[in-house]
This record gives sequence, structure tokens and C-alpha cells, in this order.
Amino acid sequence: MSKEPAKPADSLVQELLAERRQLKIALERARIEVADALASGGGVDARLGDLQAELARLRKQLDDTRAEVNLLRTERDELRDGIAKVLIQLKGD
Repeated sequence: MSKEPAKPADSLVQELLAERRQLKIALERARIEVADALASGGGVDARLGDLQAELARLRKQLDDTRAEVNLLRTERDELRDGIAKVLIQLKGD
């Protein structure tokens, strides 16, 4: 089977998945920085509040991106189903 050329919806999904991976990496880095700050034992690091706020922001952005990817996948699947039904109808005529 030959592979279909990339469709705009597929391309967008791929971009969102790449962004999701980048956000996961940034989130893990922030977690590591928080853990390092807590483990330093020299008291509470002044950056801790900033890091926790950044962690919350990244989590929210990751959740939003996941929701958008899921929505786009659903829309793509609905469009494919609609196209398949139309093709069946056209062949029947």
C-alpha cells in the first residue's frame, strides 16, 4: 500500500504531538529543578515559588494541548467517515 500524502489535519496533529512532547520535557525539567531545590537543604530556594508556578502553567498547557489533539483526531475521524459514506453513495449511483 502506498502512503497517502500528509493531510493538513494530520500535519496539525503531528505538530501538536511534537509540542506535547516538548511540554512533557519542560515539565520534567521543572520537576527536577524543584526536587533539586528542595534537596539542597539550604532552606527554601527563592526560585521555588516561580518553579511551582511554571510547573502549574506547563501542566495546564499540556492538558490544553492534549484536549486539542483529541478534538482534532475526532474531527479527522468524522471527516474520514463522511468521505467514505459519500464515496459509497457515489459508487451506488
